[in-house]
Amino acid sequence: MTVLAGMKAPDFTLPTSTGEKISLSDYKGKNVVLYFYPKDMTPGCTTEACDFRDRHSEFADENAVILGISPDPIARHATFTEKHGLPFYLLSDEDHAVAEAYGVWKLKKNFGKEYMGIERSTFVIDVDGNVAKEWRKVKVKGHVEEALAFIREELNEA
Repeated sequence: MTVLAGMKAPDFTLPTSTGEKISLSDYKGKNVVLYFYPKDMTPGCTTEACDFRDRHSEFADENAVILGISPDPIARHATFTEKHGLPFYLLSDEDHAVAEAYGVWKLKKNFGKEYMGIERSTFVIDVDGNVAKEWRKVKVKGHVEEALAFIREELNEA
């Protein structure tokens, strides 16, 4: 497992659900919650996205932006974003290069079948572009609250 906490976050440029391209470095000066998820429209990924949606303004109050990344194509992201009213970008990493840079492209097993895919993971990147915290093999329930609490308690002075 690649441990990135304390290191400079790997920069990237990816297309968004709106078709524009953004880079991680565009958000210097903000805290970034970068979450990797397996697939749009699946139960766990929908719950996670909607949990981030529901707490979006609280993250914004903490100088934090949320970015979701999966290997899904832009058109699927656009549908997912619209269907669930997501107020943040979903980024398309179809060649999984960014997932590999963050060490979340893994061999997975499901119903006896092995395949490569995203290991649900979240990285909090501080205002200087360093990885302040990482969660691997994320369980969706309670995760968004944990990420928000970390930013409030560890990155932003009261």
